[in-house]
Amino acid sequence: MGLSAEQLRAGLDALGAIEPAIAAAMARIGYPEPRIRERGYATLLRTIVGQQVSVASANAVWRRLNEVLGDAGDPARVMAASDEDLRAAGLSRQKSGYARSLADEVTSGRLDLANLPEDDEAAIAALVRVKGIGRWSAEVYLLFAEGRPDIWPAGDLAVQIEIGRILGHDARPSEALTRSLAEAWRPHRGALAIFTWHHYGAGPDAAPV
Repeated sequence: MGLSAEQLRAGLDALGAIEPAIAAAMARIGYPEPRIRERGYATLLRTIVGQQVSVASANAVWRRLNEVLGDAGDPARVMAASDEDLRAAGLSRQKSGYARSLADEVTSGRLDLANLPEDDEAAIAALVRVKGIGRWSAEVYLLFAEGRPDIWPAGDLAVQIEIGRILGHDARPSEALTRSLAEAWRPHRGALAIFTWHHYGAGPDAAPV
């Protein structure tokens, strides 16, 4: 499961002690709520379903997928489904292919979601071998479903924007700079990533004055 409220507070307090700008941002908007998902196949499949669509649309497709398959969280059901079944649930041809790829990796045992490598980069590498799972999706899964404390999705646009705002940069930092800046924040970068999304949701009033 993801980082608990206590883990988030401890990580952010540690960061606030070494980076005054982070401490100031926390003083302005408070701690974020935990972002927790279940570990396993269903969460990754929902990630695929939700790519490039609104949350409402993704939820609607997920409901239809459960209606069509009986249990969308069972990879064997996806493997047994016809293309027509998956289209009826609202999956595009591309997403149907991604769903089948994920189901095949899991049912074959090539991807063991209960025993991903302990090393974060090795775990990311194992996940991105699945068609339709990119680095961002892998990082978010490891952060929300496994609660890995040092995951840092530097390619996320909101993370880049908010790190720039928190630190007072004139322009949004690049992915490379966002990754470089965060080296000083190990091993609590996961808590900071969740805080940046919280800061993003707070809007312009969260920026320093």
